[in-house]
Amino acid sequence: MKRTLSTWALLFLFIHTLLAQQISGPIQIHEDQRYFITAKGEPFFWIADTAWELFHRLDLEESKIYFDKRASQGFNVVQAVALAELDGLNDPNANGDKPFIDEAYSKPNEAYWKHVDAIINLALERNIHLALLPTWGDKLTKASWGTGPEILNSKSAYDFGKWIGGRYANQKNIIWVLGGDRNPRKDSDDVALWNQMAKGILEIQNPNNKQLITFHPQPSEPGGSSNWFHQEAWLDFNMHQTGHCPNQPTYQKIAHDLALTPIKPTLDGEPMYEEHPKCFNAKELGYSEATDIRKIMYWNVFAGAAGQTYGCHAVWQMYDLDKTPVNAPLKPWSLSLDLEAANQVKNLKSLMLSRPYFERIPDQSLIVGEQQDNETYVSVTRDKSGSYAFFYFPDGKKISIDLKNLAGKTFKITWFDPRTGIEFIGNGGDPLPKGTNLPITPPSSGRGNDWVMIIDSLD
Repeated sequence: MKRTLSTWALLFLFIHTLLAQQISGPIQIHEDQRYFITAKGEPFFWIADTAWELFHRLDLEESKIYFDKRASQGFNVVQAVALAELDGLNDPNANGDKPFIDEAYSKPNEAYWKHVDAIINLALERNIHLALLPTWGDKLTKASWGTGPEILNSKSAYDFGKWIGGRYANQKNIIWVLGGDRNPRKDSDDVALWNQMAKGILEIQNPNNKQLITFHPQPSEPGGSSNWFHQEAWLDFNMHQTGHCPNQPTYQKIAHDLALTPIKPTLDGEPMYEEHPKCFNAKELGYSEATDIRKIMYWNVFAGAAGQTYGCHAVWQMYDLDKTPVNAPLKPWSLSLDLEAANQVKNLKSLMLSRPYFERIPDQSLIVGEQQDNETYVSVTRDKSGSYAFFYFPDGKKISIDLKNLAGKTFKITWFDPRTGIEFIGNGGDPLPKGTNLPITPPSSGRGNDWVMIIDSLD
């Protein structure tokens, strides 16, 4: 009965959150500078899907199918690119239109952009924000891959930023994402160029409809966007790409950003995708699975991230049988929308919104002893007052915990299943006394047996 009641409570919370967060304006940043809020000041926990080729490859009916599914799964942000990666300047969209009508790529094609308008509004109707990349980075530099052509310089970046910023200045569901899988090159004007694009967007921004701006990099050290732009006034929050290999200590990048001054929210905007060749080597390593994806998500969020982006390898590229595949997707996009982890992101969102949200901080001191940065790493988050704590166990290993930073003398243990969202009372229902070396054994162990232990103060 307790398990049934807990399940219904989480279901009610999830449905209530979806219904309550009708979009009335762009998301903003909470006064503590670590998390997002809605235009109405409610907690906004970023759960994004990756749909880089959305505008380029899907028609409106396909876009409706896509958004309906993602909305039903609890996603509240979709990341997509206006000038797409896969030959987005010269390969027409699903309607046969290209972004520009001239060979200099300077005169926008209204038919193409009306299609972009329509898709953005489809998202708005479903209460989904659009994290909009004006362009993919290959339009600046193809580097060792990419189609290009390389059309951006400081002037064209400013002009395009001002044009596209003006087009969507009054749109209620836009978040701007500059970059596009390219890091600024050493001894280049790349930083100045992105600054110019941001300047163009900001110069025409509606002050009554402030839209946040960030930057999407390649994997980098020690941070992501913060490596080049943290001190720029236009950068409202940081974004990482942590790459497509499993079991990387992604939480270290989140911690790095949150230690910077000024404080800005941070998140992983491109983690390993579901059903992606591990380290781009499917033959020897296979494809990523839901357990790999959940691990990254919980690690990052418990380290202090303001949310998490999800991706599916077939969906980002909107792969279909008539399209050239990129890095061996397993099946078409429409058959990849219901993958396991895609249906589990709502569990993370419901968990994080189930306790006081803005007071949440990471606190690894609740674990006794040192841990190795490997696939068994247990991560911890709690609220500042010590009324609760969450412990994420990637594979159910045994640990000892130290509750000195929590308030009260006795505590309730609840186990939360990231796979199903179900929770049940732990410790046989008995209160846990306060202690500094308390042994904890999760309900099961091994690959795919990840758990969250919830500790609530009873005093």
